[in-house]
Amino acid sequence: MTGVVIMNPLVLLLLGFAFIALGLVLFWPGRGSYWKWRRYQRLGERGIIEDALKHMHQLEFEGRRANVDTISGALQVTRNRAAKLVESLEHLGLSETDADGCRLSADGQGEALRIVRVHRLLEQYLAEQTGWDETDWHEQADQQEHFLSADEVDQLAEQMGYPRYDPHGDPIPTAEGEIPQAQGVPLNSLSSANHVVVVHVEDEPDAIYAQLVALGISVGSRLRIIEATPQRIRIAVDGVEHILAPVVAANLTVVELPKDQAPQVAARRLSDLAIGESAEVVDIAPACRGVQRRRLLDLGVVPGTVIQAELESLSGDPTAYSIRGATIALRRRQADWILVTPS
Repeated sequence: MTGVVIMNPLVLLLLGFAFIALGLVLFWPGRGSYWKWRRYQRLGERGIIEDALKHMHQLEFEGRRANVDTISGALQVTRNRAAKLVESLEHLGLSETDADGCRLSADGQGEALRIVRVHRLLEQYLAEQTGWDETDWHEQADQQEHFLSADEVDQLAEQMGYPRYDPHGDPIPTAEGEIPQAQGVPLNSLSSANHVVVVHVEDEPDAIYAQLVALGISVGSRLRIIEATPQRIRIAVDGVEHILAPVVAANLTVVELPKDQAPQVAARRLSDLAIGESAEVVDIAPACRGVQRRRLLDLGVVPGTVIQAELESLSGDPTAYSIRGATIALRRRQADWILVTPS
């Protein structure tokens, strides 16, 4: 029999993985190239210009310059499209180009700060007023930031009491373009501090941010540095030890706590209680925000409340707890947010 080609199974497997990876790059919900293209089709020229200004502002904040390649990568458009976009920005008087790349003009800086303000206000709103998961805040703000009028943005800021920082700890520019001063140092730059508080969590790249979220680390989290070497940083979060690679620790900005503010008794998570064991609430973790936090407060989960683990479901999740005379079922994630000490 001729004309039949039998392919190596390993080659077929590798090809399959390649097609899956390509599909993820193109069609990953919200962030894939196809959805970026659809988004810009819907937003039109204004949306892509505002995204370019936001990208240029971020690079200038980091002491770098944007160029055709960085814009192409950040906005997931072709180099030709990015080059035309640079020309449009120059024509509108929003940017200037020299041998070092593109930089924002005075007008461009003002427009960039405006869209950054809208984005961060939206993230703060999503964190405090909705049930959106924190891994979705950035993408949702990206979707909505181009549609708010100046009056709507001012109303949003007033409604939330003019917050100075978004839920990741990024400063929110004021309507006048003033930016609160950043604080703290990267966690991986410390070697001797014992207790620190997180003041900023970088939400990109997605994989590292998701890892930090899974560990329950957010702005306001208190960490105990157990060991810090060039190879790893060992920390304790709510009584649970974790090892972070330096590249992950670099996404956390922290401030060292004075000794008199360091916790005297190590708290642990309510989810660690054995059935029949009781403990006293000392706090709700900062990662619990918005409607989730309000629900726990409504249930009476406040400092000083004694909670007892009563019954575990067959699957192990949820678990029933006795809270102020009522039996309440809590999912493990909810119990993880409740910090307790032995009663």
